[in-house]
Amino acid sequence: MNITKEQVDELNAVVKVAISKDDYQDKVEKILKDYRKQANIPGFRKGQVPMGLIKKQYGKAVLVDEVNKLLQDNLNKYLTEEKLDVLGNPLPKQQENFDWDNENLDFEFELGLAPSFDVQVKTKKAITQYKITADKKMIEEQVSRIQKQYGKLVSKSEVGKSDEVTGTFVNEAEEIAHKTTVELDKIKSKKAVDALVGKKVGDTVVLKTKGLFKEDYLLSSTLGIDKEKAEKLNIEVSFTIEEINEREPAALDQELFDKLFGKDNVKNEKELKAKIKEDSEKQFEQQSDQKLLNDITEKLIENTKFNLPSEFLKKWIQISGENPLSDDEAKEEFEKSEKGLRYQLIEGKIIKDNDLQVQMDELKEFAKGFIKSQMAQYGHLDPQEEELENIAIRVLGNQDEVKRLSEQLMSQKLLDFYKENANLKVKEVTYDNFVKEAYS
Repeated sequence: MNITKEQVDELNAVVKVAISKDDYQDKVEKILKDYRKQANIPGFRKGQVPMGLIKKQYGKAVLVDEVNKLLQDNLNKYLTEEKLDVLGNPLPKQQENFDWDNENLDFEFELGLAPSFDVQVKTKKAITQYKITADKKMIEEQVSRIQKQYGKLVSKSEVGKSDEVTGTFVNEAEEIAHKTTVELDKIKSKKAVDALVGKKVGDTVVLKTKGLFKEDYLLSSTLGIDKEKAEKLNIEVSFTIEEINEREPAALDQELFDKLFGKDNVKNEKELKAKIKEDSEKQFEQQSDQKLLNDITEKLIENTKFNLPSEFLKKWIQISGENPLSDDEAKEEFEKSEKGLRYQLIEGKIIKDNDLQVQMDELKEFAKGFIKSQMAQYGHLDPQEEELENIAIRVLGNQDEVKRLSEQLMSQKLLDFYKENANLKVKEVTYDNFVKEAYS
């Protein structure tokens, strides 16, 4: 077998593969002999079918299959040994009047080559890195939510403006019959609040669904319907009251602090607010980091100029899916994916040039940190090291989890690299101002 490469231009090449009879004959003969041993053909005893008949029936299919295996194995080996950085997969060139009866077979494959380029992470214009702070108003609101969440329910005879009302929503035409609890302070419609206030157990009120709640997502869960249906809904529903409760706020005492943060980790209201501020800002940091990563990605794509083997990639997209695409469809798909492909190449270049590798011991520690944070959400605040180790080993035994966690860890490594090397300016903002400024 002989493989040669012909460079078409900087981004395109053709690989020629010449296969002789010696490359495939022994393998084909062996397979056909095995076929002969197992063949059941009327008029012949098993294992006694003439080889000429076996070759006539199966010879061409076996030849094609074995030659394709040879091509795939040796072409991949060639690309690896020659260190050719290709985009997509090699595409076989169509050859008119190709004759499988020839002893020597010649094939050609088109290659799309990755471009050479340099990446400058430090841009001339500084990129904003947001530092999101939890202000006094946000902290006070969080304290109120905690007191409400951990408070106790006190039964009432009549609905008040801040009460929780349990009942059943009904609309026969829409097949709605759903029992739920509604908090009046989450209702947006003043008419709806006025209709409920003063009512007693057993009373029924009629409410309009459109604009009923302050948050649109509440309508689907309240009525027991899917989100898409809830978004389009504009009807009246009857609501029959079955229970009325007032939630008495929990006292800000040691019992509550221990329940929230573990024994004696928080000892007074001042420490509670400091802890809320710390935890909130830690969560905000994730959003700030994601925004920074997005902004740096956009800048790198904008500032790093290189060409792609566009025609090759369109052709590859056209035939690589389950169903072949038309020329226009392939062009559209290429245009959709071009930005992502450019960043993949830029990211790969940064990773390679700066040796940003994910090591197994790092991955295990990263997995343990992830597991610990997940456990904390369910109240398990201080897991033993042995417990974390055992869970991490089980998680990393799953290849899908290894891939997912490796990608997250590499993303963190890239973010740390950008923070050290990019031209950044820190801007301190409240969460509300961050949302307005960053996503307006």
